[in-house]
Formats: sequence, structure tokens, C-alpha cells
Amino acid sequence: MLQTQSYPTVHRTIGVDGLEIFYREAGPKDAPVIALLHGFPTSSHMFRKLIPALSDKFRVVAPDYPGFGNSTMPSSDEFEYSFARLAEVVDHFLEGLRLDEYSLYLMDYGAPVGYRIAVKHPERVESLIVQNGNAYGEGLRDFWEPIKAYWNNKSAENAKVLRDNLLTIEATKWQYTHSVPNPEAVAPDNWLHDQYLLDRPGNKEIQLELFNSYGTNPPLYLEWQAYIRRHQPPTLVAWGKHDYIFPADGAHPYKRDLKDIEFHLLDAGHFALESKGEEVAGLIRDFVSRKVAPAQTCAP
Repeated sequence: MLQTQSYPTVHRTIGVDGLEIFYREAGPKDAPVIALLHGFPTSSHMFRKLIPALSDKFRVVAPDYPGFGNSTMPSSDEFEYSFARLAEVVDHFLEGLRLDEYSLYLMDYGAPVGYRIAVKHPERVESLIVQNGNAYGEGLRDFWEPIKAYWNNKSAENAKVLRDNLLTIEATKWQYTHSVPNPEAVAPDNWLHDQYLLDRPGNKEIQLELFNSYGTNPPLYLEWQAYIRRHQPPTLVAWGKHDYIFPADGAHPYKRDLKDIEFHLLDAGHFALESKGEEVAGLIRDFVSRKVAPAQTCAP
């Protein structure tokens, strides 16, 4: 990762909607803000190296969603595990930190969470950083067929297929290592950490609820694309081109709708930060410095 004069990362919780939301934060309080929104099945843990690589120039915050990482994990009977509700919690989290302008890093589940926030508060979004974060129908390919079956029929049989194929240690390891040019460079700590949290009593039920809720996202793609076309947020696309879950087919359509886009296909898989973290950090530092920081510096 880039060698910078970074600020120490602090680990905090904040009360949001009756939940305890854990987050990592580093950087100067008055610097441009980058909010890092994590994917499945991980947490803010996926940003543990990126945060110090950015924190000399930016205020970086990375929350764990309810049911993930170190945040509160109410049961699926006690809390609505939907993408609409996760977005609401993250929105209130950002407001709780009094962050009214920020760049959004959208990865995997972070995309449907972040786009809901962006549509609601377009004036707050200074830029987008999209790393394997889908907003186009072209990006939902073969991997999604058993999940689509669950959207159409939330049966015990379809749930078992997802539980047996997506929530095991083998599946979690696969997400980190599939099609990665050098899988030996990816630390096993990643999938062991994630699987430990997935294996908590009740967590697999939470994940099944979110698999089902993901079906609410594609109907919103046109709305998210309209937001992109209308507001034209400066956007950095840094996409692992070997990702089977969100293939590069979902990256290219961003070029249709955005005028101010910087587009990079990386020689990486789904969790691009694990094998191309230094490259992604360099791209973000350069991009946000040019697109956001100068405007803030010149503001009255």
C-alpha cells in the first residue's frame, strides 16, 4: 500500500436508529470526506489497508452495516434486513457524524446502499468511486441465476441452494481467490475473518434475507442511471475485470451515462483491494485530489 504520512485509524461505535454502528475512521476532520461502503460477506475490514493509504489527505470513514462486522446484529425477526433499510441506516450514520458532503466508494452491496443515498441526497455526493459496484442489468450474469430463483420463489429448497453454495468457507474463500492472477498474495485472514462472522448464530438467516432483498435493486437501476445522467458526479471506475460475480460487462455501461469518468479495468477479481490495493489507492488519491479537493480549497 502507498507509503504516506497517515493518521491513525480509530475504531468507534455510534448509535443509529437504536443500533450500535461500528466504524473505522482516519484523517483530518476538515479534509474532503470519502465514505467507504463494503460488500458481502465482509465489513469495514476490507478497507483496513486502504484507510491509512488515504488518511493523510482525506477524512475516511467506513461503517459496518447492521448484521456485519462489529455492528449490532439483531435477528431477522427483530430487524428488516433489506437494502432500503441498510441505506437508511448508513444515511443516518453519515448524518450522525455531521457529514454533509462526501465521495462514495461503492463496492458490491455498497452500490445499492450508496445509490439509494445518492438519489436521496444528490447535493451531498461530490464524487463516486465504483469498484465492482453494479447499477446496470448487463452486470447480472450467470452467478445470479440461483439468487434470482430465490427472488421468484422464497422456498426452503431455494434457500438451501444458497446456504450450501454461498455461505460456506469454501464459497467465501472462492470470492477472494477466484480468477486472481496471484491467489497466494491474498491473505487467508480475509475469508477466515468473514466466515467467523457468517457462522454466528442467526447470521445466515440474515444473509438469506438480503439475498432476497437484492431483487429490489434491479428495478431501481433506471432511477440510479437517471441520477447519474442528470447530476453527472465525477466518477472513478476501478473494476476487477476477472470478477465472476460482477463482471466487467457491468462496468462499461457507466461510460454511456457519464461525461466525467475515469475508467480502469484492473487485473484483479472481486475483492480488488486484496491484490491491487496500492494501485486503487493511487487512483483514488489522484482522482479525488483533482475532482473534489481543489473545489473545496477554492470555496469561499
